[in-house]
Amino acid sequence: MNLEQIIERYQQIRQKIKAYHYAMGIISWDSATEAPAGCFEKRAEYSGVLSEMLYTLETSDEYKQLIAQLYEHKDELDPVLRHEIIEIKRSNDKQNRIPMEEYVSYATLMANAEQVWAKAKKENDYSQFAPLFQKVVDYQKKYVKWQESDALKGYDILLDEYEHDFTTKEYDKFFDCLKRELVPFVKKVIEKGYPGKEDLTKLVIPADKQRKVAQEIEKILCYDLNRGLSKESEHPFTTGSGTYDVRYTNHFHEDKFESSIFSAVHELGHSLYEQQIDPQLDDTFVGGGASSAMHESQSRFYENMIGRSKAFVKVLLPKFNKICGVDLDEEEFYYHINKVENSLIRIEADELTYPLHIMLRYDLERALMNDEITVDELPQEWNKRFKEYFGIEVPNDAVGVLQDIHWGTGLFGYFPTYALGSAYAAQFYHAMSKDLDIEASLGEGTTKKINDWLKEKIHWCGSSRYPKEIMVQATGEEFDPMYYVEYLKNKYSDMYKI
Repeated sequence: MNLEQIIERYQQIRQKIKAYHYAMGIISWDSATEAPAGCFEKRAEYSGVLSEMLYTLETSDEYKQLIAQLYEHKDELDPVLRHEIIEIKRSNDKQNRIPMEEYVSYATLMANAEQVWAKAKKENDYSQFAPLFQKVVDYQKKYVKWQESDALKGYDILLDEYEHDFTTKEYDKFFDCLKRELVPFVKKVIEKGYPGKEDLTKLVIPADKQRKVAQEIEKILCYDLNRGLSKESEHPFTTGSGTYDVRYTNHFHEDKFESSIFSAVHELGHSLYEQQIDPQLDDTFVGGGASSAMHESQSRFYENMIGRSKAFVKVLLPKFNKICGVDLDEEEFYYHINKVENSLIRIEADELTYPLHIMLRYDLERALMNDEITVDELPQEWNKRFKEYFGIEVPNDAVGVLQDIHWGTGLFGYFPTYALGSAYAAQFYHAMSKDLDIEASLGEGTTKKINDWLKEKIHWCGSSRYPKEIMVQATGEEFDPMYYVEYLKNKYSDMYKI
C-alpha cells in the first residue's frame, strides 16, 4: 500500500474504535444516571463483550502495523494526523513496557480497590486500606522503572501521564510560590473575619427549584442543548464523545443550594470546552481536551472567574430569587459564595484555600514516590502537614488521609493538575481582560463573547497541540503562577478589606 492507502485504512479502523468508545460511553452514562437496577448483570456482560471486541481491534497486527508505517512517515503527514500518530505511538510504547503478568495482576487488584477504600473510610480505619495501598504504591514505583528514559525519570513519569512535559521541577516551583504567597495570606483573611451580615447556610431550596436555576445557568453560559444533555447523578461529571454529544450531570442538595449552582457552572465549563472544539477533529483521536489541567482550567475558569464574580451574580441572582421565591441581597449572596474558611475536606473547600489542599497531596505523593515516607507513616504525615498549612487538627482519618479515592485507584500525578488548572485559568483570565471587557460582556446576559474568545484561543484545537503550546497561543507567554496569586490576592483583599 502507498501512504494514501495506509492513511485510508487507518481511518477506517479508527472509525470503528471511535464507535466502540461511543457505545461504551453511552452505557456508562446510562449506568450513572437512569439505568434500571435490574439491568446490572446484563449491562456488565454486554460491556465486557464490547470491551473484548475493542481490545481485539486495538491490539490487532494490522492496526499495529498501520501505526508503525504512519509513524515511519510522520514527517509527510498533515500536522494534526502527525500529532495523533506520535501520541498513539507514545501511548503504545508505554503499554508495551508493562509485563503482561504485572498488568493483569494490577487490574485484578484495582477491581476491588474502590470497595476496600470505601469500607475503610466508612469505618475510619486506615489499617484496612493500608495493605492494598501498599500494593498500589509498589506497582506505581515499578511502573516508573519500566518507563524511565534519559528524558524522563522518577516521579516525573507519573506527572507526565496527566500533564505532558510538566515536571517535578516545574511543579515544585509552582507549589513553592503558592506556599510562600498564599499560606500567610489565607491566615490574614481568616483572622479578618467574614464580612457578610446574613447567614445563608440555613437557607433550604427545594430540588425542583434548583433544577430550574441550573437550566437558567445553561442559557447564560450558552450551552447547546441540541448537542448536549443534563441529568442527575450522585457525583457530578461531564462526558463527551465529540462536539456533537457532550453531557453533564448535577446533584441537588436542598440544604446546600450553592452546591448545585457551582456544580452546574463547573461541569458546563468542561462541556463548553468539548462543544467548541473544531468539529473536523470529531473523527480523530485528538478531538478532546488537551490535558487534565487544561480541561480543569476551563471548568475552574467558569466556576470561579465567571461564576463567583460580581458581574455573574448580577445576572443570575434576579432569576434565582424569582424561581426560588426569595429576596436575597446581591452583596450578601456574593459574600456567601466566596466565603473563606479552613475546611478539612478538599471538595468542600473555597476558591482561596483549595490550592493548599492540592499542595498537601502533591507534597505527600511525591514523598511516597521518593521513599521519603512510607505507607504506614502517611496518616501522621498528613495530619502534621495539614496543621502546618491550615492551622487545624485532623480529628480522624476518614476526613483526613482517607477522604479521596484517587490514590487508592492509582491516580498518582493527577492531583497537581487541579491546582495547575486553576492557575492556567487565572492566566487566561488576565489575557482575556486585555481583549475584552469581561464585566460588560457578562452584563449583556450571557457568556457568548467570553465563549468566543476561549474557542478562538484554546478550544478549537482540541488535543492536537500540547498544553504549553496552547498557553503561549492564548496568552502570548509561558505559564506564570503569579497571575494566579495576584488574582486571588486582589479578589480577596478587596472582599475582606485587607
